Amino acid sequence: MTKLSVNINKIATLRNARGGNVPDLLKVATDIQKFGAEGITIHPRPDERHIRYQDARDLKSIVYTEYNIEGNPQHNFIDLVLECKPDQVTLVPDAIGAITSSAGWDTVKNQAYLTEMIQEFQRNGIRTSIFVDPVLEIIEGAKKTGADRIELYTEAFAHQYSLGNKSGIDPYVKSAILANELGLGINAGHDLSLDNIQFFKQNIPGLLEVSIGHALICESLYLGLENVVSMYLQKLK
Repeated sequence: MTKLSVNINKIATLRNARGGNVPDLLKVATDIQKFGAEGITIHPRPDERHIRYQDARDLKSIVYTEYNIEGNPQHNFIDLVLECKPDQVTLVPDAIGAITSSAGWDTVKNQAYLTEMIQEFQRNGIRTSIFVDPVLEIIEGAKKTGADRIELYTEAFAHQYSLGNKSGIDPYVKSAILANELGLGINAGHDLSLDNIQFFKQNIPGLLEVSIGHALICESLYLGLENVVSMYLQKLK
């Protein structure tokens, strides 16, 4: 079964909109795990507009499943990850001020930089994953950096699927086959939802983990958080 890691950035966004501590991020993370999710993901950004750096520290004692911290490996982020020592760090090349992630790494152009970052995290016992587009040259480049896993950036698939174009998954299938051959673990995330997750999982060989936040929280407004987590787990079997 593919593991479900729930990204709780949107919970932090809602909390920050009014100040105070409602909703309680730590309680939500605890409840999500009780509901069956196998991991918690956060993506702190330099302006701390949703997840704050202190949240990352506080969650360390709360997350008893898998703790995944995503972000661009700049100085403050590196220091935070090394302090928190999550189970996994996912390197994402998001620009400062970006609303959300919009592209994967060019693992060829940035090979030396990524290799250096990955070695630093691995020396500290942290599994590494690189956020990438489904391009074979990029997958090969990810292997050369020494990363443990890749996270396939799935926005393009989700868009094509919403248009009824199921062939939009083809680059992801080819990338997954290559990643398996190279010994890279496969994660995936971005715009995956209850509508498309089962089709994606059924077609991607060796899919270890998905990280889902925005869609899951939006769906929970209508269907309830516990129910939605359960629905994802069923579709990922």
